[in-house]
Amino acid sequence: MSGATMTLSPQQVAERCAAAMWPDDRAAQGLGISLVRVAPGEAVARMTVREDMVNGHDICHGGFIFALADSAFAYACNTFNVRTVASGVDINFIAPAHKGQTLTAHGHARHQGGRSGVYDIEVKNEQDELIAVFRGRSTRIKGHFFDEGEAHA
Repeated sequence: MSGATMTLSPQQVAERCAAAMWPDDRAAQGLGISLVRVAPGEAVARMTVREDMVNGHDICHGGFIFALADSAFAYACNTFNVRTVASGVDINFIAPAHKGQTLTAHGHARHQGGRSGVYDIEVKNEQDELIAVFRGRSTRIKGHFFDEGEAHA
């Protein structure tokens, strides 16, 4: 930004961070996860349970539900233009998900301060039934997605 300093809104920062992360997020793309929206400290991701995601009980393997929740967590905690990684997570499976169902993970910050944050993610099916509850703990690492001038969290 030559000469003048451009200040981005928190929403613009969140969207630019997601746009910077998405092209290299081959894991989410390979699982068919789509990023529905981001906002400061928040993200919504969606995935349809495919036949190759179903286990021997004819339900969605928990690892895929975890991956969806983890993706929403990753985008939510990386909305402030400070590179952030998971330091720990917990997941509770509440109900089974089945082949063909579309699952939506909504993640939001419970606390973000200094280098650490706590994020809650709920995974629901298209009937708005709770499938899983995920809590992620984040740690900020060195680096930014872009030079944003004065806009920061």
